[in-house]
Amino acid sequence: MFLMEAKRIIIVIVGALLNAIALNFFFIAANVYASGFTGIAQILSTIFIDIFNINLSTGIVLFILNIPVAILGWLKVGKGFTIYSFVSVAFTTFFLELIPIEHLSNDIMLNAVFGGVIAGMGIGITLKWGASTGGSDIIAMVLSRLKDKPIGGYLMAINGAIIVLAGFINEPENALYTLLALYVTTRVIDGIHTRHEKLTAMIVTRKAEELQKEIHNTMVRGITILPAKGAYSKIDKNMLVLVITRYELYDLEKIIKEVDPNAFTNIIQTAGIFGFFRRND
Repeated sequence: MFLMEAKRIIIVIVGALLNAIALNFFFIAANVYASGFTGIAQILSTIFIDIFNINLSTGIVLFILNIPVAILGWLKVGKGFTIYSFVSVAFTTFFLELIPIEHLSNDIMLNAVFGGVIAGMGIGITLKWGASTGGSDIIAMVLSRLKDKPIGGYLMAINGAIIVLAGFINEPENALYTLLALYVTTRVIDGIHTRHEKLTAMIVTRKAEELQKEIHNTMVRGITILPAKGAYSKIDKNMLVLVITRYELYDLEKIIKEVDPNAFTNIIQTAGIFGFFRRND
């Protein structure tokens, strides 16, 4: 477990480094904006410099914005997820301050595309290992659990505001290139992690009670337990069926490996759900 957690931290740090490279080598110099709170931090940094003549870097603004969000995530989302997400934010800030801002190309499209690819790689591997880049991800998860609506809608609203502000603060074409960068970032994330916001897990196990307890200790999700029997062994088992978000997939895999490594698990995409998505106590 120590080696697994150490590897997880290393992956999160590498993801933070890739995000910082995308910003300082491609996005910032070209006035192209990243997704989520990182893009908001870029916009605020631009406003402070251009309007108030205060040189407040993107990294510092990003860190400040994520402090109240981390508190919200700790209370509403989960301690483990929030800790690793804040580690990602902290190291992103560190690398943003450490790496100089370079203008590698004068072609704004190249900056948008290559920045989007590198940022997507950073976000994708971070999500795959059970963390996030903080900010908008945590807020979207909290709102999703309150309203039982897809996370993507809230993220789209935040990114839409960033695109509009990008065109307002700079030239209108900057909004278009920001849209291109966000599209490329999303496609890369889809390839590395999963594009599906909700997933259905079907777990066949002989330790249904222990699994149910550990899952409920980690995530707020309803679980349906069905009787099952092995076709060859004729052994009585149970099947746990639950719907999770893509952000919770890593935690679920970790729980299954700890409680019942012999469990058979099938993860399938979920196009839509009706009824209660979260567990109501």
